[in-house]
Amino acid sequence: MREFKITYFFDEMHYVRRFIHMESQEKAEQLVQSERDQYISFTDSRGIYHELHTRHVRVIQISEYHRVDKKKL
Repeated sequence: MREFKITYFFDEMHYVRRFIHMESQEKAEQLVQSERDQYISFTDSRGIYHELHTRHVRVIQISEYHRVDKKKL
């Protein structure tokens, strides 16, 4: 599984990030497309619960994420 970062932008200053594990970028894109115009909910890496309607999002970005183990630094 690969990890992907999905960023939901509401305007130039406000955004929410979500991390998912999928087999490919194409599968991550399919997930985002399947959630179009509906409410989604998730808990972020800080333990904060988010609920948003994708209709109110202006831009959605998907990118593969390569997590860095900060304990090794």
